[in-house]
Amino acid sequence: MNLTNYVRQVSLEDFGKPFNHQAQWNTRLRSTGGRFFPKDGHLDFNPKVYQELGLEVFRKIVRHELCHYHLYYEGKGYKHKDVAFKNLLKEVDGLRFVPPLSNVNQKPDLVYKCHSCGQTYQRKRRIDTKRYRCGLCRGKLILQNPPKD
Repeated sequence: MNLTNYVRQVSLEDFGKPFNHQAQWNTRLRSTGGRFFPKDGHLDFNPKVYQELGLEVFRKIVRHELCHYHLYYEGKGYKHKDVAFKNLLKEVDGLRFVPPLSNVNQKPDLVYKCHSCGQTYQRKRRIDTKRYRCGLCRGKLILQNPPKD
């Protein structure tokens, strides 16, 4: 799919206005579906949204970014908090937030348990069990589920 041509098509069909800049994929985006850059007018989109959620959801995200784009060039409020943005987004049926994506690179939770009182602690990072103790009874912490790597 030629992304710039697709965004131009959505802009004409849903807004009745041309999109005159470039659209590109950005694989570094993690928690967002797209970004608008007022400095040069280009749009970045997260390819995972298209791959995992499909064309229908992706089109709504394109509409969201085009709301920023068109309002900025019309000199109106183009930020999320602005009334003009909220009204236009509702009018064109754009998404306010991206539905959650699968987090392949997310770290598993480490579970530490106190040997004395049984209190559990969930952490993303390892902790030094020789240095740190239970916050309730000062007992020794034991890692319950060691990572496989």
